[in-house]
Amino acid sequence: MESMGVLMTCPMHSYIQEQLAKRFNLFKLWHFPSFVAFAQAHGTSVRAVVASVKVGVDATTIDSLPNLQIVSTYSVGYDNIDLRKCREKGIPVTNTPDVLTDDVADLAIALALSLFCTISHSPRRNSAPHLTPKLSGKAVGIIGMGRIGLAIAKRAEAFGCPISYHSRSVKAESGYRYYSNVLDLAADSEVLVVACTLTHETRHIVNRGVMDALGPKGILINIGRGPHVDEPELVSALTEGRLGGAGLDVFEKEPEVREELLRLENVVLTPHVGSDTVETCMAMADLVIANLEP
Repeated sequence: MESMGVLMTCPMHSYIQEQLAKRFNLFKLWHFPSFVAFAQAHGTSVRAVVASVKVGVDATTIDSLPNLQIVSTYSVGYDNIDLRKCREKGIPVTNTPDVLTDDVADLAIALALSLFCTISHSPRRNSAPHLTPKLSGKAVGIIGMGRIGLAIAKRAEAFGCPISYHSRSVKAESGYRYYSNVLDLAADSEVLVVACTLTHETRHIVNRGVMDALGPKGILINIGRGPHVDEPELVSALTEGRLGGAGLDVFEKEPEVREELLRLENVVLTPHVGSDTVETCMAMADLVIANLEP
């Protein structure tokens, strides 16, 4: 029996590439001069697409693959996949929830610690002693109380931080204080963490008003999606001292990073590596493959 044709949209961890190649007839899109060239040569052979946060699946891609039966994304989010088109064509879409929760939550706390303790700054000889604030006891507000938001809250609790949150619905079982709007949450927070799903409603959920409410001593952490934050307004708030600092693992126009952010000392940046541990990459790959296999 001929193996199923699987299209991988961009380079991913070597483990998933190796495992997919063992089980399926794997096509790597970046080995072709363009998607049009690939579709003309192999479009009818593809029954599954493996996407990621870097390169998703749009309507044009879906329409160009007449035998497409499933889209499996190597990520927890669906924001780069045309779900409407998939529903229209009856194509199921799967993701990799749960397995990356701990890593992303760990990174959120690491970014906060790095900012407060200036861990990422190079030591300067003969410089005057510089006292830094501590994370312990700071009021932490979390936008999004799903799996990742809850994991971040549990970690912050270990630092004695009071936890509040905003989400689409009240999570009474969490025991944390709920805010019906982000502005009030930011005003009562010293650390604001973005951990929600990217939708039309949450795009730029952190805007100028939210940054000003967080204030000149406040810290913003974004481990969600870049477009959650109005990046030009973030740069202005940081440079003007209206916001204390920012820890970012995601950016509005990835993989591009604004030059202004690279120059600021009150910013810690990581290149969207929230789930990039060996264990989690392998677990995500295994889940993608399980989603593809009958």
